[in-house]
Amino acid sequence: MKKLFTIISATLLFSTFVFAQKGVDPQTQKIREEGVKITGSQQSNEPPRRSFDFGKGKTKVRGQLANPYKLNSRRDLLIQNVLEVLKEQKLLINEAASRKSDGIIVTEPLIFAKGAVITRNELNRYAILPNSDNSWTRGRYTLTIEVQSIDGIQNNVSVTAKVEGRSENGLQSEWTTLQSTGSAEDEFLVKLVELATGTLIDAPQDTDQ
Repeated sequence: MKKLFTIISATLLFSTFVFAQKGVDPQTQKIREEGVKITGSQQSNEPPRRSFDFGKGKTKVRGQLANPYKLNSRRDLLIQNVLEVLKEQKLLINEAASRKSDGIIVTEPLIFAKGAVITRNELNRYAILPNSDNSWTRGRYTLTIEVQSIDGIQNNVSVTAKVEGRSENGLQSEWTTLQSTGSAEDEFLVKLVELATGTLIDAPQDTDQ
């Protein structure tokens, strides 16, 4: 009889445990489902991320002007414009080498950089420097401008720059002719075109790209 009571008690306890486990599972599942709904609702209510625009667009990088450059102007007026730009840029004319009647104007060398600290950087703008350990102390260039008439109102203006760098090796210093990057020529052409046409070539421009 005692043994039977023990078996019945064990059966009841086991049934209660199973029932309790079955009762917990749906409640736990409901809590989990409610948590998912709340989380999803919070995510859907989050404001969209904003994208920031730091300006209308990027500044366009202007390519160098064509060289020779075609300009519509009387030849004598164009030569006068050339002389005005040279004066503005403080470039002196080499009268012995120039032939203004033929539309050829040669300048005296213009020293644009002095000192070992800044000369290399300035030379890099105007010339292609060789791979060497030279200590560059000065930079200069000479311009040759030629105005060639196409017809009565059209002319081609070509500009050639002879760029030189002065280097020192401790014992001696010398001027070396370097390959031009076209920057000195372009700077002069920009000023000439702006004077002859009244159009600003280097005006800031934006692009949406």
